[in-house]
Amino acid sequence: MSYAVPTRAEIPDADKWDLTQLFANVSKWQEDFTWLQREYPKLEQWKGRVGESAQSLAAVLEFEKRLELKMERIHHYASLQLAEDSTNSEFLARIAQVQNLFTRIGESAAFVVPEILTIDDKKFAELIADPALREWRIKLRKIRRMRPHVLSLPEERLLALGSVALSGYDDTFSQLTDVDMKFGVLIDEIGRERPLTQSSFSSFLVKRDPELRKRAFHQFYAEFQDHQYTLAAALAYSVKADAFRARARHYSSALEAALFPDDVPVAIYDGLIQAVRANLKRLFRYFDLRRRALGLRELHLYDTYVPLVAEIETQFTFDRAAETVLSALAPLGTDYVDVLSEGLRSGRWCDRYENKGKRSGAFSSGSYSAPAYILMNYKEDVFSDIYTLAHEAGHSMHSWFSQNSQLFQDYEYPIFLAEVASTFNEELLTHHLLQTTTDPKMRAYIVNRQIDELRSTLFRQTMFAEFEKIIHAIEESGDALTLDVFKAEYHKLLKTYFAENFVLDPELDLECLRIPHFYHAFYVYKYATGISAAVALSRGVLSGESGSVDAYLNFLRSGGSKFPLETLKAAGVDMTTPAPIETTLHLFEQRLDQLEELLL
Repeated sequence: MSYAVPTRAEIPDADKWDLTQLFANVSKWQEDFTWLQREYPKLEQWKGRVGESAQSLAAVLEFEKRLELKMERIHHYASLQLAEDSTNSEFLARIAQVQNLFTRIGESAAFVVPEILTIDDKKFAELIADPALREWRIKLRKIRRMRPHVLSLPEERLLALGSVALSGYDDTFSQLTDVDMKFGVLIDEIGRERPLTQSSFSSFLVKRDPELRKRAFHQFYAEFQDHQYTLAAALAYSVKADAFRARARHYSSALEAALFPDDVPVAIYDGLIQAVRANLKRLFRYFDLRRRALGLRELHLYDTYVPLVAEIETQFTFDRAAETVLSALAPLGTDYVDVLSEGLRSGRWCDRYENKGKRSGAFSSGSYSAPAYILMNYKEDVFSDIYTLAHEAGHSMHSWFSQNSQLFQDYEYPIFLAEVASTFNEELLTHHLLQTTTDPKMRAYIVNRQIDELRSTLFRQTMFAEFEKIIHAIEESGDALTLDVFKAEYHKLLKTYFAENFVLDPELDLECLRIPHFYHAFYVYKYATGISAAVALSRGVLSGESGSVDAYLNFLRSGGSKFPLETLKAAGVDMTTPAPIETTLHLFEQRLDQLEELLL
């Protein structure tokens, strides 16, 4: 008996997202695409006149806004179609069309920001005080802050022209790992032949049979080993592109360039690494508990995902998972839950199941006045997929509240805040699951699940963040980034972040080539800071602290109207102190104590 990954056409419509809420059909999409082609050259009329008056500045900003609303929407549609099936030549052509058009629009609009920045301080203060720019003050102040890092018009034009070419490594990685690489098949625990894919890999790692886990791990990484030089080249060029953009814009490093737009000091990044490194003994204690609970002589990475409680049934249909998530989020009130319920059910925000060519993993993707769609590759036998649904729903509801509270120019929240909203939902889900059962085995299962979530989000993502910092520093120092360098640096971190009695299989050094976020550097630290902020915020909501729900919903509504540290502080969390990270580390230890009591 075998299981084949279905084609897109074989998935029922009710299980797919409904993109007609973006465009009724492709011809409507083409109308907006054609409109953009026709309209964007009109930007030229403001060249040399941007700072002429408040009215002129408002006019060019409003015109750009009209363009950007349509740009966001046509890209949203094209990117979601490509995520459905990355082998579809029509979808590939459409996203290429969008990228090429956006390059031309970026080139045409390249004069706007430099002209805003050449306005002298006195005149800028007068302009921004004018009622004509009342709705643009937040955006203009953020632009003005970038003054040291925005270049001359000819230089900005060149960067705009090269933007797509400088990101080719990402397409190379995606096409290679999602389409070209073939991982073969495995015989599962009931004798069924199943394909091993990027998506199904996690399903094999939670199986009870240690030999099945081992076979899946080695077979999966054998394919990465066959393509390791190509992947290393793609990763190296990703780092080179980051370093180039940072140097071009006069940042001291790619790390500073990544943190500056959010007004996040490098000290917060470094402080996260220091705090986690100082508490690795707690992680090692958990690894030893896991080894003993599983009855293993030695522990491998492929042994770290299987639930420690074997008897718990983990078959959850998607509808049951959605109902569980909605119940867990009830403390946030009906405004939150009713909208999400509609979106997950009749609203068809979610594309539920794996199909051939579909992008692996999960994400939430929204655009202004449109649904914040969720991509899943939901597996009924992977309990963590319920958490993935809660996580992505957090992103989508963040988008919904922001869209309905902010102007277009202020609604887009930074990733730093996005990871708070998503992990906050996971915290509420864990609390709900622990509250709704007294069965010791189920409680052990859920506690184990939260420990693993904290391990993967706080400890593991911090290790990833440290790796990104190291490889960018190597490039910026003038040294070469080769396959051997990547593997050697990653191996050093593996030795630091795993206990001495943890077996590091040689293939594990290749993990540094398969993490998608490494091709979008300095993102992963936000998972670690995000879960720390989320734990702090969720403690207030779950304890019934007066005003905590309103404070959290106001946090969601704020969108991008303030910088992230300021937004979090208004909600009651100060990320400039070690307190949120220490609170999360304490929760990890508290759950570890509970798990030891339940298991041993």
